[in-house]
Amino acid sequence: MESKKKKKEEKIQSPHIREGLEASYNCCFPAPFLGLTDTPIPRRITTTTITTAKALRHNFTSTTTVSLFPNTHFTNHESLPPLHEAFSNFIQVYPQYLTTEQVDHIRDHEYDHLSNHVCLDYTGSSLFSHAQLRQSRSFSSQSPTPNSKQVPTFNISYKSANLNSQVLYGSHGTKLESTIRKRIMSFLNVSETDYCMVFTANRTSAFKLLAESYPFRSNKRLLTVYDYQSEAVTTMVESSNKKGAKVMSSSFSWPGLRIQSPKLKNMVMGKGRKKNRGLFVFPLQSRVTGTRYSYLWMSVAQENGWHVLLDACALGPKDMDTLGLSMFRPDFIICSFFKVFGEDPSGFGCLLIKRSSNSVLEASTIARGVGIVSLVPAKKTLQLQDEPSSGEMERQFSEIHLHEDNVDISSSFSGPLSIERSNGLEEKSLGPKDECFVVFEKGETSKMHEEGTSMKKKGSISSEIIELEEPNFPLLKNDKDSEIECQGLDHADSIGLLMISNRVRYLVNYLVNALMKLHHPHPDKGHPLVKIYGPKIKFNRGPAVAFNLFDWKNEKVEPALIQKLADRNNISLSCEFLHNIWFPEKYEDEKERLLEKRIREVKTTGNKNREKVDIGITVVTASIAYLTNFEDIYRVWLFVAKFLDADFVEKERWRYMALNQKMVEV
Repeated sequence: MESKKKKKEEKIQSPHIREGLEASYNCCFPAPFLGLTDTPIPRRITTTTITTAKALRHNFTSTTTVSLFPNTHFTNHESLPPLHEAFSNFIQVYPQYLTTEQVDHIRDHEYDHLSNHVCLDYTGSSLFSHAQLRQSRSFSSQSPTPNSKQVPTFNISYKSANLNSQVLYGSHGTKLESTIRKRIMSFLNVSETDYCMVFTANRTSAFKLLAESYPFRSNKRLLTVYDYQSEAVTTMVESSNKKGAKVMSSSFSWPGLRIQSPKLKNMVMGKGRKKNRGLFVFPLQSRVTGTRYSYLWMSVAQENGWHVLLDACALGPKDMDTLGLSMFRPDFIICSFFKVFGEDPSGFGCLLIKRSSNSVLEASTIARGVGIVSLVPAKKTLQLQDEPSSGEMERQFSEIHLHEDNVDISSSFSGPLSIERSNGLEEKSLGPKDECFVVFEKGETSKMHEEGTSMKKKGSISSEIIELEEPNFPLLKNDKDSEIECQGLDHADSIGLLMISNRVRYLVNYLVNALMKLHHPHPDKGHPLVKIYGPKIKFNRGPAVAFNLFDWKNEKVEPALIQKLADRNNISLSCEFLHNIWFPEKYEDEKERLLEKRIREVKTTGNKNREKVDIGITVVTASIAYLTNFEDIYRVWLFVAKFLDADFVEKERWRYMALNQKMVEV
């Protein structure tokens, strides 16, 4: 017994978990680890420390409210303070922001493309830096034409495989794949002894793959905790429904959009046997509203016979360090990675399966074709020009001998290309049976495809035929062992959890406060321009802000229009759909005014389509990353403030027409 206790003490002293515990007790997440296990608390963390942390949380909120533009409302964008003055005020309130200058140094030298682009529509982790992207492009032996595009480092190749056997025997793959797998497991602070990782085409593929492999016929329940509509979760729900699962969802109380705890507790604990309840799907925070949830829910679910899937896609680059997986060990984890922040959002999803839970999974013929992929290096490229003529495209494809007997057409981010999405080309093999080719469509991303974000890439979509061979790329440290250098992950590791958490906390709370200071100039009652959904100024809120704008008549400005106009100002925002909202009786009027209907088609048993009506609120979302800086936040504030001008939207419509662009409909 003593040796077991000693082993736990040694585990807790590892650098990753020690830093994670300290971050937790400094309020990076809402619930402390205290009382969940018999693991001793590290000496530096005491009851006094916890009490002090609560006081600091309260002081942070009051200081932000009182010190940033107290008793001030801005009624037009010209009344906003200039950038240098706003930054000076920001530093007076958050002096510790200056200790994060290492991030600014990395941004200036490795991500210089962000100087003209405010990127607030990425979630997940970046594998490579923009400097690496430039290096790989210049290294290419091809001489690119002005209109051609290049894909760096690696591509994905679909494969038909059983998930269960993939966990047992498929952890080797190519040298490149093995290297990236090890690097990601290390980055996530997950042991390869305890977990196996499977690459998927994207986040949605990972959710569907698990749904098709999970035994819903015996473990009949699926319980999800999401305050927004996610294509990945919807796909899992549809797959589980076909297998006879009882689907349940948590509700979120208006106006704070916090979990309705009594209702969720009843669903988790239930009645009767506490064994083989089903699958509990849980994110630690909302990637739309920034609401954070206690990870005690995972522990309660496991104690009551649920298998737990942790959706880690919305977490920051080092947030997994706060979990301490030696204490919280979900059965499954899903996360996603993209290539380059603010430049190349193509990438892949990861499904991590606890080895001791692997026996639960079923063999499934459907799951074999869902989206398990291999990461493969790309060497030779045949570049297709943007918008080639039909004759030219036919000539280029005939040169590589299209065959009909062996199909392996894939997209690096959204699964096999449909006939429509592949520029009218039929789905055919791109080479003989002993060769492997994939088609990539650039301009849309897994994130955009899965979560409804519009395209941010300029210009028309092009495709590339990539031959999969051993590479000779500068992103590889050594050709002999194919060690790939993931500088995006390296940068996050070098900065660390505490610096990232502090930096994002200051920026997101400044943005929330600044947006709430914008009011219409009405002589009697100048109502706010911005309505924020979920947490407002809060020490431990997440990095996402969900909001809507209302004009001087208090009518909602269409989120899609805001997104389009932001894009014209080099600001990338997302549009999302909040749902599962519960309104108390006193908010009945708001419920009638705010809720809207969205109709979508769903597949039923027998692959028949039927219409489903979703009720919720369409919102604009800004997701702040650790590479975001103060100037990015200021530019968003300045852009939103323009909507205080009653004529702004009309002016922009006429401007679109004058430039012969498609008119934006409200």
